[in-house]
Amino acid sequence: MLEIEKKFQLTIEQKKRLLDGAEFISEVTIIDTYYDKHTHDLTKQDCWLRCRNGRYELKIGIKNYDKRAIQKYKELKNEKEIRDFLNMPQIENFEKCLSINQFVPFMSCVTTRTKYRKDGFNIDLDDVNFDSDFDYQLAEIELLISDDENELEATQKILEFAKKHGLTDEPIRGKVIEYLMQKRPKHYQDLVNSGTIQE
Repeated sequence: MLEIEKKFQLTIEQKKRLLDGAEFISEVTIIDTYYDKHTHDLTKQDCWLRCRNGRYELKIGIKNYDKRAIQKYKELKNEKEIRDFLNMPQIENFEKCLSINQFVPFMSCVTTRTKYRKDGFNIDLDDVNFDSDFDYQLAEIELLISDDENELEATQKILEFAKKHGLTDEPIRGKVIEYLMQKRPKHYQDLVNSGTIQE
């Protein structure tokens, strides 16, 4: 599956409009730890390896589009697929394998995510806490499509849905990028220099 998503920061009025008539799905607590090498090789490719609530996942950015407008990711949630993508041999458990291959944690956070569904779109409202250091709130509107579906059409649908609810399409930093900008400026600058982040 391919995840097409757009992030927003909402005013109280925008949040009210967006959730009017939406179906509440769930509220969950998400504990994330993100990994990379000290040289930031993985994140410089717009690839995000994390352990989410005890399960490893890899989000792979899809290239050749304007990241400021919309974000597109392929998600791997199978440890074998992740190992294959990272060219890591099967040795011991996955955590040990990461350590041997010099992947180390660079950020942890706890997110309270409230999920809704409206008009076929998934809406996530995130309240993020970074190691009791600072908080960050954002909203995300997403569509999940199969690899052979029309990405451009899905992108346009999200932008039209957002506009209908009075949301602007200005760029919003995701939680990891916000953390790097505030707390790890060298890592952040490496992502700017690599083109992963467009300022």
